[in-house]
Amino acid sequence: MYLFLSMLSVADLGLTVSTLPSMAAVFLLGQRKVGAATCFVQLFFIHTCSVIESAVLLAMAFDRCVAIREPLCYATILTAKRIGASGLASVTRSAALHLPLPVLLGRLRFPPVNALSHSYCVHPDVLRLASSSTVVNSGLGLIVMLSTLGVDAVLILLSYVMILKAVLSIASNAERLKAFNTCISHICVVLLFYTPQISLPMIHRFGKKKLPAQIFMLLSYLHFLVPPMLNPIVYTVRAKEIRVCILKMFQCRKF
Repeated sequence: MYLFLSMLSVADLGLTVSTLPSMAAVFLLGQRKVGAATCFVQLFFIHTCSVIESAVLLAMAFDRCVAIREPLCYATILTAKRIGASGLASVTRSAALHLPLPVLLGRLRFPPVNALSHSYCVHPDVLRLASSSTVVNSGLGLIVMLSTLGVDAVLILLSYVMILKAVLSIASNAERLKAFNTCISHICVVLLFYTPQISLPMIHRFGKKKLPAQIFMLLSYLHFLVPPMLNPIVYTVRAKEIRVCILKMFQCRKF
């Protein structure tokens, strides 16, 4: 489990670092322009890190499923080698699927002056500014989203259906509660990640005109900044071992 937490932290860090340069340029330096190549590179890393995080959450759901359904075989099923292979597969899948997006964007024509909705570049926002046909780009973007975030979300849901079935088969109420309690942190992190992923595109498509521009921009920033900030807090509060280690560190510094 701790290897998955490390992978989740790296994905969170990558997502935050991907958005940080352009945000810092806008808010600290007052720089309002970004080159097309820079925008496309940032777009690639933002979407790649998002899908890597989704894959890590799926792997963590499988981890919880194995821990509850096959506790005696946990160490033999989820070895360090297999966990490392799953992490490498997540990075490879995400990078390979998102690499065509900036390449195809480079073939589109854009007006001389453009205004993005955010201080960072994402595929739908950049695509909206194109003056040439975006049918291929839109179709590919939808396919990539459904084959990554969509598939991962469905598999996470199926994992929890299996977990719930296993938990309900436990006779003791105390053991049942203990088993389900091990999944609460992961459920919170999944909700923190997927709620903005689903709600923001819906707001962008249907409710953007009804919301003030400042509110929409605030929600878009929280989408990338809040989950990486809260994920460590959620697991620190819920994981007894991590909580004890942090308390020991503060006690050592105090004396």
